[in-house]
Amino acid sequence: MDTAAMVLAWVVIVVAPLIAIGLFLVVHVLPEKIAEKNHHPQQHAIKTLCFLSLVFGGMLWPLAWLWAFTRPVAFRAAYGTEKHEHYFVEMGKRAAQGGLDALELDHLRDELAEMAARGPLPKALRELPAVLAQARPRAPQAPAASAPAAGGAR
Repeated sequence: MDTAAMVLAWVVIVVAPLIAIGLFLVVHVLPEKIAEKNHHPQQHAIKTLCFLSLVFGGMLWPLAWLWAFTRPVAFRAAYGTEKHEHYFVEMGKRAAQGGLDALELDHLRDELAEMAARGPLPKALRELPAVLAQARPRAPQAPAASAPAAGGAR
């Protein structure tokens, strides 16, 4: 019985705090991961707020969580987009390789034109309009042939 109590004590003293710290860290980077996944234009600021939340014991974490999920309306009004510039770089690479269909390519061109109309494009996006002008949409896939319905024609 003494051995089981000692093992349980060591688990409670050593393992449980390590698991708690690990979970605390994992939960605190969730807003950062969500902002990156959604191509939030202010993802670097959200990342900084997550770090500051760790320093201040988690008090700022709810703000980072809310910020990661909000739509940047003022950012769109100022810059013409709700996406981070990395999104446009990734989509430009896909367009150059022929990975976008016609609708996606037109939407990307329109969004980039709207951004350019509001002011100069960021340095990473200055060559993108030329790339998109030369990009061709991927060929539409033919629908798969379906089997005839059971029971024959009616």
